[in-house]
Amino acid sequence: MDYKTHIMQAICFIEENLKNDISLADCARVAGYSDYHFIRVFKEAAGLTPADYIRKRRLTEIVKHMRQDAPIYEIAFEYGFNSMENFTRAFTAEYHILPTEYKTAQNSLKLYEAISFEIPPFEVMPVFEHIEPFTVTAYKSDESYIPNFWNKYNGRKWSKKLSGGKVCEDYGIGIWDIRDKKLDYYIGIRKENANGDTTGTVDIFIPGGLYAVFVTPMASHYDFINTIHHTWDYIINEWLPNSGYRRTGVHEFETYLEESRTYSEKIYIPLKEGEE
Repeated sequence: MDYKTHIMQAICFIEENLKNDISLADCARVAGYSDYHFIRVFKEAAGLTPADYIRKRRLTEIVKHMRQDAPIYEIAFEYGFNSMENFTRAFTAEYHILPTEYKTAQNSLKLYEAISFEIPPFEVMPVFEHIEPFTVTAYKSDESYIPNFWNKYNGRKWSKKLSGGKVCEDYGIGIWDIRDKKLDYYIGIRKENANGDTTGTVDIFIPGGLYAVFVTPMASHYDFINTIHHTWDYIINEWLPNSGYRRTGVHEFETYLEESRTYSEKIYIPLKEGEE
């Protein structure tokens, strides 16, 4: 058996015991490794330590149950959190909003499903559109991980704050900072809809031109964020290198109407002829 087979044995053991105490020694024993070797091999295979994996999986399963009428503390206790304070601390550290904010907003979160080393085929084809210029009034992300900023934006209802209560399509815009060599990210609504409180926002001009528009495959509330990530990976690593087009360097953006609950978004890539 290769190491992934050994690790899958440990993952199956973890999945069967998410509501029970899980020791490192038990996981290592199931996989057939020493504790030290198991930690190293698990992290190489999964990209996480065993402890981080277990924590993310438990939080994911708790999120899935938070739509039920049961009190949050009962669900958290069922999955091994011995106090509401410990659960709130872990939830906030993972998603950067409070459990109560999520419970109220029911926004999409980046969840962590059980690992599988079998990668199913993935493909999504774009339509091409010529878009007129427009401006977005947006907040600049203060998070290094983009989904956490979406959590804040949706969980705290900043879209309606900007619009003055109107439901509007939201725009997530990525701008590459050449000087600092990092991606700056902004979320907001079209300027003509920003009739509410715009304190702390900036206006971002989106040039017109040719765009490839990708619609992410339909997803559920629980796998929406992962589907977005898969779509971006496909665009960057599969479609663009074989498309005959290249990116213009102009702002790329994604749009989504959170209250639609359709769990599909559009991704806009500005293009020009010629391979990169």
